Amino acid sequence: MSSTGKKAICFYFQVHQPFRLKRYRFFDLGHDHYYYDDFSNESIMRKIAEKCYMPANNIILDLIQKHHGKFKVTFSLSGLAISQFRLYAPEVLESFRKLAETGMVEFLAETNSHSLVSLRSRSEFERQVNNHKEMLKEFLGVEATSFRNTELIYSDTIGSWVADMGFKSMLTEGAKHVLGWKSPNYLYCNSLNPRLKVLLRNFVLSDDIAFRFSNKSWNSWPLTADKYASWINKLAPKSELINIFLDYETFGEHNWKETGIFDFLSHMPGAILKKTPFRFMTPTEIADTLQPVSAISIPSPISWADEERDITAWLGNELQVAALDKLYSLAGKVNKCEEGLIKKDWEYLQSSDHFYYMATKFFSDGAVHAYFNPYETPYDAFMNYMNVLSDFEIRLKKIFPDTAEQDQIFKLGTQVIEKDMQIEKNVIEIEKLRKKIAKISPVVKSAVKKPKKSSAKISLADDLLIINGAASKSKPRLKTIKKSGPVKSGNKISASKKLK
Repeated sequence: MSSTGKKAICFYFQVHQPFRLKRYRFFDLGHDHYYYDDFSNESIMRKIAEKCYMPANNIILDLIQKHHGKFKVTFSLSGLAISQFRLYAPEVLESFRKLAETGMVEFLAETNSHSLVSLRSRSEFERQVNNHKEMLKEFLGVEATSFRNTELIYSDTIGSWVADMGFKSMLTEGAKHVLGWKSPNYLYCNSLNPRLKVLLRNFVLSDDIAFRFSNKSWNSWPLTADKYASWINKLAPKSELINIFLDYETFGEHNWKETGIFDFLSHMPGAILKKTPFRFMTPTEIADTLQPVSAISIPSPISWADEERDITAWLGNELQVAALDKLYSLAGKVNKCEEGLIKKDWEYLQSSDHFYYMATKFFSDGAVHAYFNPYETPYDAFMNYMNVLSDFEIRLKKIFPDTAEQDQIFKLGTQVIEKDMQIEKNVIEIEKLRKKIAKISPVVKSAVKKPKKSSAKISLADDLLIINGAASKSKPRLKTIKKSGPVKSGNKISASKKLK
């Protein structure tokens, strides 16, 4: 327990936007190396900046000034979010910089790609975290001392890595299946390295704001700042630390301004300071002030996603596992590569969102996955991502061929792709020529006899020669070909009349 008798409340907000992929076809492989839907990325960022980031940041800045050091908050800004701010909404990045200058806001380190790398590679994980720390220094002027992993993913092993990197504390979910009888409302420490303090999310109080605030059928609707403060005060006798962790888009995007969410945010700090014994602290302050009550053992990774609070939102089916394995099989070559565009694409393609879109959880959490998913089905998401990843691999292999044998296989594969593309173009041209023939000779159809049972099959190349009137001497000339519907790439085409 705290040696000072203080009670702390930590408000933490996650800020992240992925670089969304455009529709990328198989036949784009080897030709189109730009993968992103710039229109969607810019329009979504501009919309959220206007509805959420700017108004919420302005309110928080006013609250910090109003409460003279008594109100403090914590943010994590993914590296991809910072990159999008720089591209599409520089005023948002400037507003976060102003918050940093107050000294009342802590910014947490994380993986700069908002990736799932902690589930695959320690070395790549540490590299990404260090890159993100450098981004925070460069664009916000802050030194990160506490950590938040992508989607609050945590395990004993991941926590020990974070401790070895020198961080004081780490945030994760207060999942019931790992807590058992224990309360999330205390400070804990990592079971492998007790130097790392672990803050556990109170998911009930957090979800009251994030998911239930706008629900008029909720028995506690409408939620006011005073009501919320009274709930927190009831926990005071048996609690030392209350952690409220939210997506920042909760304010203005998930809950629109008309719901009163900004009024709630404006009045909430004053109500808590007035009606409860809790004081606002950041994770690093908490780690320095409170003492952990015990170690928390979490052998398998947990997260704050879905009812299960595990990692099945991103690795719950074979599609997701195959895509993630394929992605990180390329890490060695990427790290040897010095090409800037390769590095940028590697960063953007690791975002956990791409794997979230592939989820096949259609039961308790299906609505959540559908709401955030730009694809019609998880299989569409998988195919689109794997097409992009295949092209990315082609680019890498041109720079770093594997072995002589693998290089030959790679070259043959590239030739197959190119020939398939040529076949598709030829098929389209065939259809155009057939339409022209039909217009020029409308009476030809009536002159065509029914095909015999043993109708001859000719190749696509022969079909092209025949239509152009250049059939080889060994084959008699074809008078007509019966149109039998669209021709698919790679299929053989049957003549409706045997060659005479």
